Amino acid sequence: MVETTRFPNAPITEALLDIRVKLPAQTDLAKLATFHDAIKQKYPSKQERFAWRGHVEIKASPVPEVSQSATGGPDGYLFTSVDGRQVVQARLDGFTFSQLKPYDKWTTLRDEAQELWQHYVRIASPETVTRVALRYINRIEIPLPMRDFKDYILTTPEISPDLPQGLGSFFMRLVIPDPKAQAVAIVTETMEPIDESSNRLPLIFDIDVFRMAAFNIQDNAMWEAFEYLHDLKNDIFFKSITLKAKELFQ
Repeated sequence: MVETTRFPNAPITEALLDIRVKLPAQTDLAKLATFHDAIKQKYPSKQERFAWRGHVEIKASPVPEVSQSATGGPDGYLFTSVDGRQVVQARLDGFTFSQLKPYDKWTTLRDEAQELWQHYVRIASPETVTRVALRYINRIEIPLPMRDFKDYILTTPEISPDLPQGLGSFFMRLVIPDPKAQAVAIVTETMEPIDESSNRLPLIFDIDVFRMAAFNIQDNAMWEAFEYLHDLKNDIFFKSITLKAKELFQ
């Protein structure tokens, strides 16, 4: 396992712990709404959550016909803490806990998620867990002028040396299977517009790691899997950044 460092100014803007489940037919939105009763003192804000799916069909004919449709509706609830920095989702397909900036540490995130998960299990009665995931969204503010992205991050897009080297924008997505962790990592990088007030270029470094597997609700194996996922996330992050990047987080 890679050596990690706890930074006083960590670039994490949001960290999410997600558990997908299969619920019994009798668990509906009305039942999920009662999740709030157990947590409303700490998470007073309640908001309905919606999910939509779009479908586009193109029919081949002398004059092509295009039809579009959308299906969906409410699929759960969002509950937000008093300070707005923690968000819990109780959905018909699972549970998510999010920590917004400032991020403390992994054990703080995990322990809060475990406590909230027990309330979800008691109310929603999931039959099984089908997928577990961690996602860490980092915003690395690179000071300008900058010579090369590789001064800060080692995984970057490459432009042929025979082409102009200026980069106006980019979006890069890597899907990396890890057989050892029995997991998959999706690493996404992009850049946001330059912050003129600070003369910095925000680089988004998004690490999403997950394992597709069936877990017994009462089995501790699920939380052991989260520890493996967290180690994998750390491997990707710390093996991708440079010393110069670490100096930005001090």
